[in-house]
Amino acid sequence: MTTLDQLPPGKSGRILSIDGADGIASRLREMGFIPGADVRAMSPAPFGDPLACLIHGCRIALRSGEARRISIQAEG
Repeated sequence: MTTLDQLPPGKSGRILSIDGADGIASRLREMGFIPGADVRAMSPAPFGDPLACLIHGCRIALRSGEARRISIQAEG
């Protein structure tokens, strides 16, 4: 299983689950990171953190620790 922080820039995947039941996991779900949603990794910041991703037509920046909590099935 792959996590969002491991997805190469420009590649897409489908969200399988969000790890945790705390405020951060809740906030990720509120932002649209829900099982079944498609997400695309964009280019990371110069030092690799944060990671920009595209979900539901919106570009969202996540810290590596947050992206690591999102399990995905990479496409292709």
